[in-house]
Amino acid sequence: MASETEVSRPWTDDELKSDTTGKKAIATFLQEHASKKFLRGHKMLGSLKQVTKVCNKDQFVKAYKELFEQKAFKGPDDEEEDLEEVTKKAAEIKIKPKPVHEEKVVEAPKYTKKVLKQGDKTTFAKKGDLVSVWYTGKLTDNTVFDTNIQSGKKKKTATPLKFKVGTGKVIRGWDEGLQTMTLNEKAELTIEPEWAYGRKGKPEAKIPPNATLVFEVELVGVD
Repeated sequence: MASETEVSRPWTDDELKSDTTGKKAIATFLQEHASKKFLRGHKMLGSLKQVTKVCNKDQFVKAYKELFEQKAFKGPDDEEEDLEEVTKKAAEIKIKPKPVHEEKVVEAPKYTKKVLKQGDKTTFAKKGDLVSVWYTGKLTDNTVFDTNIQSGKKKKTATPLKFKVGTGKVIRGWDEGLQTMTLNEKAELTIEPEWAYGRKGKPEAKIPPNATLVFEVELVGVD
């Protein structure tokens, strides 16, 4: 360990008490010259900002005096400790392998769309929007299996179908297709089985297994 003669006192006792000698200056001196064991014992080992925050000037003055009384200056042991800490930290660092770039597979749409009447080209139906739709569903042989469009006396009391689009409330072909439409647009959606009712079909609605469906839909409300 270094001797006291190797480190000169920058301040006298009176200068230490003076307001002109701030605690930050004393703390800096201690961290530069005191051994880690000494600093650890006085709870002054750490960042200068943190140490000056938790310790008052009287504590720094006391430690300053004890440093010279105990001759607890930095020595070879501190250098070995520093090397040990660096080695330990290096061992703890885990080198993360460079991620392998994976191409995102984009699923091809399972429907086609034919615009029958242009909408406002501004008010798009977005996921989570409450949409209002008039529709007629047919098989590919033009057999109508469902519609909410009424005629005659029933036309006055008929209401469009309302649901939150893009949330799985309807078949995927509708969820995807309607999000390409704008208010008052009318379109024909031809939907493949995978995005309709699949291998099971929907017997109660007279939709056979693996059926491709054709819907004429009109988007009359977006909220």
